[in-house]
Amino acid sequence: MLVIGLMSGTSADGIDAALVEWPDSEEAVPFRLVAHAHLAHPALLQQRIHNLAAGGVPGPDVLREVAALDVELGERFAEAALAAAKAAAIDIERVDGVASHGQTIAHHPEHRATLQIGDPSVIAERTGCTTIADFRPRDMALGGEGAPLAPFFHWAALSATTENRVALNLGGIANISWLPGSRDPDSVVAFDTGPANSLIDGVISLATEGREAMDVDGVRAARGQVDDLLLHKLLDDEYLAKPPPKSTGRERYGTAEARSLLSSSRSVERGLDDLVATLVEFSAESIGRACRDLLPREDAAAKQIDRLIVGGGGANNPVMLEAIGRALPGVVIDRFDDHGVPAQAAEAMAFSLMGRNTLLGIPNHLPRCTGASRAAVLGEIVPGKTPR
Repeated sequence: MLVIGLMSGTSADGIDAALVEWPDSEEAVPFRLVAHAHLAHPALLQQRIHNLAAGGVPGPDVLREVAALDVELGERFAEAALAAAKAAAIDIERVDGVASHGQTIAHHPEHRATLQIGDPSVIAERTGCTTIADFRPRDMALGGEGAPLAPFFHWAALSATTENRVALNLGGIANISWLPGSRDPDSVVAFDTGPANSLIDGVISLATEGREAMDVDGVRAARGQVDDLLLHKLLDDEYLAKPPPKSTGRERYGTAEARSLLSSSRSVERGLDDLVATLVEFSAESIGRACRDLLPREDAAAKQIDRLIVGGGGANNPVMLEAIGRALPGVVIDRFDDHGVPAQAAEAMAFSLMGRNTLLGIPNHLPRCTGASRAAVLGEIVPGKTPR
């Protein structure tokens, strides 16, 4: 089956589209990434998404902005899907389905509530393809956190019988998947560890008034010095110690928190580079603590992490990787790309697999990772012009 997966993460900097060829059966392997395309969002659109997610839209205008962005992002997701088909030189009519994660603007597991926008009806109309979307709500209806969902793909594509592995995604939020050498899907544990790039990107964008969106290649972090007092304060965070399953997002580690950090007198005195260096160390240490303290510890063999496989935008930040290495001494660190999964395409590939399973009626999440009461088929289907 040919399925296009679409992903826009908490950074909201654009959409990744991955066209993947999957077996027509329950097996996920062998699979083939046929093409990948990235559609960057204009700065104003990214700002609108962040502003909405951070509660920055005035009350009377909130619903209008949600509705407007739902349609606008639907058009953008459709454009990204068509770009992936074009990159593969494949007629879009040959594609069996488009699986869209959507753009998260609210995620509140404590209320069993989540909201992703990017109207799948628009995607289906513009592409002509059967479209699968809204994967998270059913998991939450089953008592789960609605996240993380990517571990289902990590288990299928990155686990190995030869060693215990952890897949780490460094997007706006950092999340890990524990992949023990048993390759037992019921032994996989996954959760959001805390922020990866969201606070770093946020303080840089605010401090530079949008002239810079991120710490490219970790240049600012490399120049800065870690503020130990601020780091200690950041690490005294109840979320970090909470046992899995758990998930978080920009409602906790987003624009509002970045603005608070930037406006504190101590942060201003130490300078932006020092603040960025401190936030990198915060992300790395929170990941290290999660791996050391929150993963299963049934026996000595299960305790050992042999390999950390890193994906997401943060994998391109050498300062971040060095900090993670210090937090997890003795663990081999490499990248998704080294295992046949291009980091930029990984999350879109994950939703491509989930969409394929929805069309086949096969469960497509790991209940132990999310806290759901049972395995189910996630995703709602909007038929295309020629339903399959």
